Amino acid sequence: MWQAIQSRETGRTPSNSFANRLKSRRISSLQLSNRKDFVSPHRGSVNSLQVDLTEGRYLLSGASDGSAAVFDTQRASDTEASGLIAKHKCVFSVDKGHEHGHKFAVSSAVWYPIDTGLFVTGSFDHLIKVWDTNTAQAVVDFKMPGKVYRTAMSSLAMSHTLIAAGTEDVQVRLCDIASGAFSHTLSGHRDGVMSVEWSTSSEWVLYTGGCDGAIRFWDIRRAGCFRVLDQSVTQLGVRPPILKRTAVSSKVSAEKSSSGGKNRLKTQHGKHTGSQNVKGSSSVKASVEKTRQKRLHPGMLSTLDRATAHYGVVTGLKATNDGMYLLSAGSDSRIRLWDTQSGCNTLLNFETGRLHTSKAIQLATSDDPALVFVPCMKTLKAFGMWSGRTTMMFRGHYESVNTCCFNSTDQELYTSGVDRQILVWSPGGSMEGEMVQDEEVAEDKDNWSD
Repeated sequence: MWQAIQSRETGRTPSNSFANRLKSRRISSLQLSNRKDFVSPHRGSVNSLQVDLTEGRYLLSGASDGSAAVFDTQRASDTEASGLIAKHKCVFSVDKGHEHGHKFAVSSAVWYPIDTGLFVTGSFDHLIKVWDTNTAQAVVDFKMPGKVYRTAMSSLAMSHTLIAAGTEDVQVRLCDIASGAFSHTLSGHRDGVMSVEWSTSSEWVLYTGGCDGAIRFWDIRRAGCFRVLDQSVTQLGVRPPILKRTAVSSKVSAEKSSSGGKNRLKTQHGKHTGSQNVKGSSSVKASVEKTRQKRLHPGMLSTLDRATAHYGVVTGLKATNDGMYLLSAGSDSRIRLWDTQSGCNTLLNFETGRLHTSKAIQLATSDDPALVFVPCMKTLKAFGMWSGRTTMMFRGHYESVNTCCFNSTDQELYTSGVDRQILVWSPGGSMEGEMVQDEEVAEDKDNWSD
């Protein structure tokens, strides 16, 4: 560690690479924390976790007993074992005894993306409630046609304050907080919608996964979905980085320009002889394009509109932070990585085990290293984003794990499940311990023999 700090001070290591290297080391050493403990007020399985997007400090949870709670992850309310264990009790909670509380299980709880003054809960009592954090009172209610499975708000939205709601109804509804009414009704799924996710590259694009096994892409500025993912439409591997892609394209263009001069005489010679064939092929291509455009029209039923992404229910969706890829989990115990630009299945093989088949799960991702955290029954597995291999496995829950949330500010991982507990997975060791180890190694490296 001292050598890394010295190289950073001398300018040999850029600040970004130093920070990324330190974060990567901390994430790779995640383990069950023995210094931080959340005192859960929930009496049912915890179904949803989210850290606020502004400060990265407050953790919001929702449980099956109809309660929702807020925790401060940085400031402990009490200590034990002579101050070695920090106890984090909830700042406040709302349950069935509250005058505006939910009557049935809270399936989803998300923060308002602008600040921590509001949060949203969705429940099996067919209601979506918007809460004021300062007064712990519900300010807006939305009555849904069925059980609410998942709610989501866009972290990029500057022009709207819409809540996307997936329910047991076939239609996806967008609730406007400003007006207190429904602004959009998205029709296309043939069964209930269990997972919804906003794009991380556009505030207008929404991803939905249904019980019919379909994943649909929506642009809320136009009618109908503009893409239905098909697991049989594939591409081998992921897209290359932007810099490599530009270098390859410039090399190809240079080769084309060099070969263009050689083939110019040949094309001029065969221009008159092949003019009729060119016209015929161009007309055929134009007719094929017209039929393809008609087939892709959102209002028409076609084979593309009936494509499926999973053989079963789509239980979870998670977009990468750069917006280039979408991760999906299904009741067929498969995890797939999709290219959001082409809509193709990248054929990445994740070493998964058993996944939940009857309820929605919450996935989490980290950037450096690129990992995806997936609840797999009683364990939580971390897979390499681009390799699909299991890099870490977290065991600590007594029952099935429902949800996980990664805090990029502190490099901590929070998990919860049917055992009603919220566990904290923090980096192992400490900065001081790593520095002491580096000093001991440096002291042993001398030119004298023993």
